Amino acid sequence: MTITYPTMRGQRRRRTRYQNGWALAFLAPWLIGFLAFTAGPMLMSLYLAFTKYDLLSAPKWLGAGNFRRMFGDDPLFLQSLKVTAIYVVVGTPLSLCFALAVAVVLNRGLRGLDFYRSAIYLPSLFGGSVAIAVLWRKVFNGDGLVNQLLAFVGIQGPSWISEPQTALGTLIALEVWQFGAPMVIFLAGLRQIPREFYEAAQVDGASRVRQFWSITMPLLSPILFFNLTLQLIRSFQAFAPAFIISDGSGGPADSTLFYSLYLYQEGFVNFDMGYAAAMAWMLVLLAGAVVAVNFFFAKFWVHYGD
Repeated sequence: MTITYPTMRGQRRRRTRYQNGWALAFLAPWLIGFLAFTAGPMLMSLYLAFTKYDLLSAPKWLGAGNFRRMFGDDPLFLQSLKVTAIYVVVGTPLSLCFALAVAVVLNRGLRGLDFYRSAIYLPSLFGGSVAIAVLWRKVFNGDGLVNQLLAFVGIQGPSWISEPQTALGTLIALEVWQFGAPMVIFLAGLRQIPREFYEAAQVDGASRVRQFWSITMPLLSPILFFNLTLQLIRSFQAFAPAFIISDGSGGPADSTLFYSLYLYQEGFVNFDMGYAAAMAWMLVLLAGAVVAVNFFFAKFWVHYGD
């Protein structure tokens, strides 16, 4: 009688199947949630982007009609692109500059550093929230805090949120005011720069400005790149401040008509969900293109110390 024993390869194969089975079992809740609430809706929105859909009747196939409408027959789409571009190009650099400046100051070993860091970071905890947008509206209203301060020096300030020339500026100011998150990341990066580099530069007679541009910025460039990427994506998605301050209209004179706000109007006010889906995918492409350009040029100014 011949007795056969399982080979080592067969044992390993069964062990691998057993381990894979348990891995899939633990991953199943996440996979189900991802397919049901992320991948599924994304694929559905991609289909709807090529249809006319009003939420009440069945989608009607339009092909590229929604995309032709964006760039040919919809001036508000171009206006929303313009407003968002100004917000991104102006607000993102200003926010990062303030964050870096404050991080450099805090990195000098101030007393009560934990308190200052928490106080400065606090506005970022409510970033994009309705409460902060309502507060900002009160501050920049005709009889708000800003105009009350200007009245002390004899200046009659305008209603900042009601003037097309200044309304977008108030939203940019709100973006800059919430610089706490990148500031904390900058501060962590500054703490990782060896002090010996600055001591050697001082021995060579380098000024503080020279040290900043020759030591701090090159060594901090990966952190700056990381913050820049996050801030760009965040700025493209800005919605709540413009919605609250303009009462959802994007006014005055469409000066605060952010891309995401116009997308909301088309989808949930005008019930043109097909066009809104097309706008959503166009936003993904635009933001992705900007981030890709950022990654491309990063090789010219980001230094990883290798």
